[in-house]
Amino acid sequence: MEEQKKGFFGRLVEGLTKTRNNIVSGIDSIFSGFSAIDDDFYEEIEETLIMGDLGIQTTTSIIENLRQTVKEQHIKEPAECKQILIDTIKKQMDLGENAYEFENRKSVVLVIGVNGVGKTTSVGKLAGQLKDSGRKVLLGAADTFRAGAIEQLTEWANRAGVDIIAQQEGSDPAAVVYDAVSAAKSRNADVLICDTAGRLHNKKNLMEELKKINRIIDKEYPEAYRENLVVLDGTTGQNALAQARQFMEAADVTGIILTKLDGTAKGGIAVAIQSELGIPVKYIGIGEKIDDLQKFNAEEFVNALFDVKQA
Repeated sequence: MEEQKKGFFGRLVEGLTKTRNNIVSGIDSIFSGFSAIDDDFYEEIEETLIMGDLGIQTTTSIIENLRQTVKEQHIKEPAECKQILIDTIKKQMDLGENAYEFENRKSVVLVIGVNGVGKTTSVGKLAGQLKDSGRKVLLGAADTFRAGAIEQLTEWANRAGVDIIAQQEGSDPAAVVYDAVSAAKSRNADVLICDTAGRLHNKKNLMEELKKINRIIDKEYPEAYRENLVVLDGTTGQNALAQARQFMEAADVTGIILTKLDGTAKGGIAVAIQSELGIPVKYIGIGEKIDDLQKFNAEEFVNALFDVKQA
């Protein structure tokens, strides 16, 4: 397991290369290029962080914290600011204990996200990992509108070695969830994961659909622990942040799965999401294999972002 962890960190470092080149090379040249800490110094850092997709609000907060620390500790050398900057970013991402409570309880996990973000793949990977850790997992194919979604999820269920509840393409998603909840209870499943449709261009329908699904779960399985995970594509940067906000209007979002972090220059969005929305990034994906989805660790992520060697 430790080896797998190291392997993932190595792949994360590799996957964040473009983001790192975007942010860190700029930051390093600022630290080495300035001889004094002045307004220009802070402005350069601010611009570099915004270009790395950390977002204006998050960047402003980071810069304010940096200024305050420099003042309090009477720091004069720009080079000494790098570790403070790294620690500040880690602090921005720390929302206390990242809860994975659903793993240890009878739970229903709704996975939400627009088409193409890696939603169904994330459901399959999560199911495989929970199964490997000894949990009895059931999948519900409630994304009944996207052509091929049910077949894709069925393929993942087979790969993960878990059961799936599905109906015909085009059927009522809430009816699928009803069947899946009934099956989860009768089969004594530990975790029911439902793949849902994400049609943000038709937000009113999406909201109504999610409300209906939530009502069914509340009524039929009130004792279940609830988790609503939104899947976002890391390559879309600030657009992912906007999507997350819209889904927050439609559902009580408890966590984010951030996919496709390998090969994007916009990895800084992970910092912006946690800092601005107050919703934890719970999983990150950096590839296609089943173990390429891992629990998010802010310390590891920022170390990978700045290529800080792991102890």
